[in-house]
Amino acid sequence: MASSGCGWWWARWAAALIAALAMAALARAAEPVAPNLSVQGWIERLHEATRARAYSGTFVVTRGDDVVSARVVHACDGQRQVERIENLSGPARVTWRLDDEVLTLWPQQQTVLRERRETLRLFPGPVKVPGVKVDEHYRAELRGRERVAGLEAWVVEFVPRDGWRYGYRLWSELRTGLALKMQTLGAGQQVLEQMAYTEVQLDAPLKVEGLLRQMEDTRGWRTLRPQRVKTNPQALGWRWVSSVPGFQLVGCWQREAEAGRGRPPLQCVVSDGLASVSLFLGGGEPPHANPRASGAMQVRAGKLGEHAVLAIGEVPAATLERLLAGVERAQP
Repeated sequence: MASSGCGWWWARWAAALIAALAMAALARAAEPVAPNLSVQGWIERLHEATRARAYSGTFVVTRGDDVVSARVVHACDGQRQVERIENLSGPARVTWRLDDEVLTLWPQQQTVLRERRETLRLFPGPVKVPGVKVDEHYRAELRGRERVAGLEAWVVEFVPRDGWRYGYRLWSELRTGLALKMQTLGAGQQVLEQMAYTEVQLDAPLKVEGLLRQMEDTRGWRTLRPQRVKTNPQALGWRWVSSVPGFQLVGCWQREAEAGRGRPPLQCVVSDGLASVSLFLGGGEPPHANPRASGAMQVRAGKLGEHAVLAIGEVPAATLERLLAGVERAQP
């Protein structure tokens, strides 16, 4: 009898062990596998996460001693994306985005600015620039997993291949790919700037139609519609030669002149697929004559004859100076 009881106990123990091993195997099978992606692959993953998902949350942006927070809601119906970002610190401002249409509202002034932007970035996350070979100038290195805003995320670093650009560290939510946090890294891995969610709700009960009704409810507000004409440097007597590896011309625009004011400067955006720089050519005296920096943002200005030139972007100061050096005046 004792022998029979021992055998029964052993059989139950063995069955329990087999069940535990099976459950562990199933858990391992369900565990997300670390993506083996290029930089371009990671950017696609981050942007794909916004195309079919509704979410909301609060994020904080840190630039040096400057800290600001904002509330974001985002909805998508598979075709259209609508997003609302409300500043929670500093002057009251709300920014709406419907695909490439952007509305900026200043509630205290009851004023809304309507414009279109062809180059947009995620909040938080990188800009996406079609046609730029970003992997030639950065490499992706997976740094493991961490929790951000209560969610597990892959940590990936975009390491620059030269000194002309900053590095980036991103936290991409494990299953959806949503960007939860982003750091801009300077020399010695110094964090120059950071954007991160403090709380976020994935698959929030938000509908595009409901957000669009809110977006268009600006009755009684003063509406500004600055017209921007797409052009090229040559058409306005300028030449720009890329003097920094990887940076390509994305597009150029000029606003219509306002009554009583001179002709606005030509704005050209150049990018390497992650970092973007705006070059302002012409338009009289540059607004910032002295070198300036705020977090990762740098400003450099100069003159070509009678014409002001200005460069603003999240790149090292030497990069801005060299990009400006590539500007020439083709006509007096």
